[in-house]
Amino acid sequence: MSDDLLNILSNSNKDIDNQKLMDYLSDRLSPEEKHEVEQSLIDSDMVNDALEGLQKFKNKKDITSFVDQLNTNLKKQIDKKKFKNEKRRIKDMPWLYFSIVLIIIIILISFAVVWKHLSS
Repeated sequence: MSDDLLNILSNSNKDIDNQKLMDYLSDRLSPEEKHEVEQSLIDSDMVNDALEGLQKFKNKKDITSFVDQLNTNLKKQIDKKKFKNEKRRIKDMPWLYFSIVLIIIIILISFAVVWKHLSS
């Protein structure tokens, strides 16, 4: 699986990347990097909430598999919705064209009837 699929939300979090957050939880960061992460926690409520939620996991080794599973499921849902929207968009176009042509025909017939009635 490509890195883009595994890190769907990586572009949305500009303060700290997901891997650094996971390393912080696993206590694999240097003191300087820990300080940097803690500064991000102070600055961003979202990062702080994410860290609190991840800390509630009892088995830290399962976090990576859960994150991968969530990213995979999110990608599937997005692709499914995208496919559904594309399918719907192509399907609706003929009805749109048909309705426009029908309205134009009705307008022309109405105009002809009114014109004939006024000229009589």
